[in-house]
Amino acid sequence: MNASTYNGRLTSLSHGGGCGCKIAPGVLSEILKSSPLGNLRNIPAALLAGSDNNEDAAVYQINEHQAIVATTDFFMPIVDDPFQFGRIAATNAISDIYAMGAQPLFALALLGMPVNVLPLDVIQKITAGGESVCTEAGIMVAGGHSIDSVEPIYGLVVIGIIDPKNLKRNTGSQVGDSIILSKPLGVGILSAALKKELLSERGYQEMLALTTQLNRPGQALAQMPTVHALTDVTGFGLAGHLLEMARGAKLQARIDWSSLPIVPEALELVQQDIFTGASTRNWASYGNEVQSTSLEPWQRHLLSDPQTSGGLLMACAPDAEGEVLELLSKSGFSAAKKIGSFTAGSGLLVNT
Repeated sequence: MNASTYNGRLTSLSHGGGCGCKIAPGVLSEILKSSPLGNLRNIPAALLAGSDNNEDAAVYQINEHQAIVATTDFFMPIVDDPFQFGRIAATNAISDIYAMGAQPLFALALLGMPVNVLPLDVIQKITAGGESVCTEAGIMVAGGHSIDSVEPIYGLVVIGIIDPKNLKRNTGSQVGDSIILSKPLGVGILSAALKKELLSERGYQEMLALTTQLNRPGQALAQMPTVHALTDVTGFGLAGHLLEMARGAKLQARIDWSSLPIVPEALELVQQDIFTGASTRNWASYGNEVQSTSLEPWQRHLLSDPQTSGGLLMACAPDAEGEVLELLSKSGFSAAKKIGSFTAGSGLLVNT
């Protein structure tokens, strides 16, 4: 295959796209069981967050008021437009810094491209898209690494900084806390429809808007003592990331189906049996921890739908709910809603 056979559809060159490329949580858990990191007994006290409980980023304290936050994220194309693919991948990677409540400092690019298949100007558009988002976030791409690969892959390593007293982990939820989600669900379903050429132009534009919206409010939320836990919704879906929060806090997350913000077209599509293979793998990994009296198959697909560059997911004191929602609304997250609360118990309970 050579560059002349490229048909203009980046998604045709990969077996998955966006955060749907993630290894299923159950499989990942088995892989990490054999990791020597899981058996370390002498973890330095300065490592404030590591691989425990699937945190969004690693955090290493360097002095009383500063800690370095480091993360990486990369994936295969979720859209065919190379510039937009670069934008989405960069937004998604930077989100992990915001999800810890940190300020991004700089990025390193990760680039794997089939150089004998893709024209160089297409590859240049991908990296230009990523750089444009970094500029929007106030950081620069300071270097990186590239390889010749079978499928196109792009993403970033992102380094940030935070005052340790403001660090927000995914483990700090308290009994009675409100659960708030800042972006609507359904991006994975929209991407599946796009690949099948069933997505409307309006749905495509909404997908782009959601996946390229930087989760900047994470920094402000981190400075609120009444916000107890923070993460973002990505490849494991809403249910997967809520379960991480529930396990970390040793509590039960309870959500109301009627309160979930959902992209209208995604809701229509999933009821027509359009969803990603990743949502099925996700549910197979953790569905036994989800309690509900009557979940339809399409509802399960929405709960486990992988969200590329998804919204912030947080637990806050009930009396801070209004302040948090106002902050999110003023920051451009008009779909933000309270979706449930944390109570004594374990797992995830969905009220339908």
